[in-house]
Amino acid sequence: MQTYKNFVGFVSGSLRIILRGGPLYWAWIVALLVMIGIGGYFYAEQLQHGLITTSMRDQCSWGLYIGNFTFLVGVAAAAVLLVVPAYVYHWGPIKEVAILGELLAVAAIAMCGLFVFVDIGHPERAWHLIPWFGRLNLPSSLLAWDVIVLNGYLVLNFVIVTYMLFRYFLGKKPNTSIFTPLVLFSIPCAIGIHTVTAFLYNGLPARPFWNTAILAPRFIASALCSGPAVLLVLMQILRRFTRFEIRDEAIWKIAELMAYFMGLNLFLLGAEVFKEYYSATEHLIHMQYMFTGVDGHTAIVPFMWLSVFCSIAAFLLFLIPATRRNVFTLNLGCLLIYLGVYLEKGMGLVIPGMTPDTLGEIYEYFPSRSEIAISAGIFSVGFLLFTLMVKVATPIMLGEFRARSAETGGA
Repeated sequence: MQTYKNFVGFVSGSLRIILRGGPLYWAWIVALLVMIGIGGYFYAEQLQHGLITTSMRDQCSWGLYIGNFTFLVGVAAAAVLLVVPAYVYHWGPIKEVAILGELLAVAAIAMCGLFVFVDIGHPERAWHLIPWFGRLNLPSSLLAWDVIVLNGYLVLNFVIVTYMLFRYFLGKKPNTSIFTPLVLFSIPCAIGIHTVTAFLYNGLPARPFWNTAILAPRFIASALCSGPAVLLVLMQILRRFTRFEIRDEAIWKIAELMAYFMGLNLFLLGAEVFKEYYSATEHLIHMQYMFTGVDGHTAIVPFMWLSVFCSIAAFLLFLIPATRRNVFTLNLGCLLIYLGVYLEKGMGLVIPGMTPDTLGEIYEYFPSRSEIAISAGIFSVGFLLFTLMVKVATPIMLGEFRARSAETGGA
């Protein structure tokens, strides 16, 4: 009974925390709600008129929605970059902020689900994707496996975060016999969600651009760059506006690890480029469309070279100790990594894989205003969810939000 009362106090207290804040906090919340409202308006139009409001057509049936979904799966998997040094090697500076990676994973998976939902032409049929209720066609369907691993990872991270924060709320440390197995289990799960997502692509024999065995390693390498880029910026914000003590060593170590994974990502991309251009088979046309264009069709070429430039520049900034320890170049590197990976996992993966189509036709896809607005609304939902979770987690981790029994020493 006491545990139940404490949990009710935990939930009600969390609601009170998110309802108070300064002008900057409320300006951010209102801006996100406005973006969500705009996205909702355009999604209502999409529901009324169908996917014709998007730029997707039969020749290119995946677009911005699925590109964002793929990118965000990587952001969710990036929590492993904090969990491994924190809970496998027990490195103190990162252990203090590892919970931020778990919170980011929850928000990212929530956005993944929303992007899949808006990409469905008949959203009323989404119940088919719900395990035990829908028709998932297990075990032969890779999409079914993706649904299971993503939802499982969401539940796992939500349980880990809730349990950890509730224990700290009670003034106690998490029970290692419960907490440690869950955290360690989240490591292969983080790798698994992006591996299964990669298998969704390279399991399509009619799309030779994706038929490569190194697609899953490329996904994981890029994921371990983009997600931590968000966390590095967040750590600096928390250190600036709260009493959260985040040591420089933690920030610098994460940046160093990101440099190694970006180097691996660039190496794997170079291996793919070499294989396609050196063999020069008929499948080279997809890579040509990506980097040089085909028969005057060059819509995505500037974005692909921008992605390569951003990735190389960020790799160099994070590889050199002096630049990764400088505030300006550190944050510039985070921005470059985020933009580089976003373009690579979005336009650089989905569009060339479908252009030309299986009949050789070239359809120049570029996101419509509706797709951009809906995507911005979904990202705003994720940012809002992440903001509210961090708003609650911060005072708990700082000891400012505790159960009454913990405050009086009764816990």
